[in-house]
Amino acid sequence: MTRYGMVVDLNRCVGCQTCTIACKHANDTPPGVQWRRVLDVEYGSFPDVERVFLVTGCQHCAEPPCVPVCPTGATRQRADGLVTMDYDTCIGCASCAVACPYQARTIVHEQTGYYGEQTVQEKKTSHADRYGVANKCTFCVERIDDAATLGLTPGVDPEVTPACSVSCIASAIRFGDFADPASEVSQLAKDNRTFQMHAELGTDPQIRYLYEIPGGTPGRMPDAADADDEAMSDPSNPLVGARQRFWDYRAAMNFFLGAMASGLAVVAWLANTAGAMGDSTLRSVNLIAAAVMAVGLFFVFLKIGRKARFIRVLMRPQSSWMTRETWCVGVFYPAVAAGTLAPHPALNLVAALAAAGFLACQARMVYASKGIAAWRTPLVPWMLAATGLFEGLGLLSVAVALGAAHGVALWALAPAGLVLAAVNAALWRRYRATAKAMGIGPLSRRDLAAISPALHVLGHAAPALLYALCLVAGSPALAGLAGAAAVAGGALWKFTLITRACHQQGFALPMMPQRGSGTRAAPERLAAG
Repeated sequence: MTRYGMVVDLNRCVGCQTCTIACKHANDTPPGVQWRRVLDVEYGSFPDVERVFLVTGCQHCAEPPCVPVCPTGATRQRADGLVTMDYDTCIGCASCAVACPYQARTIVHEQTGYYGEQTVQEKKTSHADRYGVANKCTFCVERIDDAATLGLTPGVDPEVTPACSVSCIASAIRFGDFADPASEVSQLAKDNRTFQMHAELGTDPQIRYLYEIPGGTPGRMPDAADADDEAMSDPSNPLVGARQRFWDYRAAMNFFLGAMASGLAVVAWLANTAGAMGDSTLRSVNLIAAAVMAVGLFFVFLKIGRKARFIRVLMRPQSSWMTRETWCVGVFYPAVAAGTLAPHPALNLVAALAAAGFLACQARMVYASKGIAAWRTPLVPWMLAATGLFEGLGLLSVAVALGAAHGVALWALAPAGLVLAAVNAALWRRYRATAKAMGIGPLSRRDLAAISPALHVLGHAAPALLYALCLVAGSPALAGLAGAAAVAGGALWKFTLITRACHQQGFALPMMPQRGSGTRAAPERLAAG
């Protein structure tokens, strides 16, 4: 077996950016896109300061979170461990981009030049197949694939070694086969102290950072001030992740409208089963749910980069929650149509189960996005599912108040509303209370805190109070107001979660060289041996 990877020596890297330019030259990346980046990280304040250069890029993880979320199979992992891209299969949904904890994915939608209009040289090196789809470092896979034909060894022979490693003037980037115990990277990882970026996420990245020189520069853990909330709240800190821009308001609309529609279908079926809604009303409500879901799906269609390839979203039901969500849609609409034309309880059940599956898939889709700390916490799927049901009940309540859903018993709506209001309030409070412990950064926590008072009033307290009054007074108007508040509360926190509290994982240095000035200066070097 072969397992290609890199060792990056933090003591050797001088921040010259030669690897960055070599990568751009070798891979013809467009303006603003760098598959290999070098971060300039400064710690402390004068006179106790330290400077570290951190090479970043795709880590070609042994357990890559970007692979299972891909709905088309465009992102794959080869037998030698390399994570590759098939640009002709990718639809540009950006699921892989939000799943990556290393900010290694980019999506460029328009061909632009460095000087506005593309120059002749830029047109010659432009790759039309890479626009509207996900891009990433491939460890210069074409060179590696030439190794067998040429009889050369990647990591030893420059012709078949990634451009960044070959170009490094300080030999800070070493490439090779970790499965070969005699390779240089294996020896470096074995004999010296290294760390893996975000190893706690279970991705097993195949770039190992060497931070110590035995008998020379020792390593040290970061000081408390290096990674506290104040340091990680500074957007100018290169280790701090910016907000993701891959999923915008269009994705938020899908998560909002799709969840509300599926929640409506589930709640309506439960009400019908409990005798609180007639069969004809259930069919009417299912049509409303189908219409609302269609609008949400239209927004997600607008979001993808290669719309003509959308049908390929069906290709990965074995691992992709987006694929599974689409298959649920493929069951839901025929079941609703058939149940409208030829009513039967079994068709109502199938529609409800498909809607429940759709809601569950949406919740899991967000949770699978390991690159966004606020999304990958264990409470998020429960919150999205509970909110979807609450929004669905809210939409049903509004439909009752407007006369679009006749004969729905308020004795069933009101208690359900009280229960769901309490459940959603409890989940939100728990989510906020455990946010820091779950790894959510201070910038995202600040965004969540900003909406919390309004959410508790609008999305929890107001619906609970109005549903309680409705239970006493039996007023459809009160039920409608309660439902509108529940829907508004759900929209508030979902849009905040997807478009505001969505900071990428960022980077971390769990260990670093002991060097610099003042208290951070290296101790006297020990004699080797």
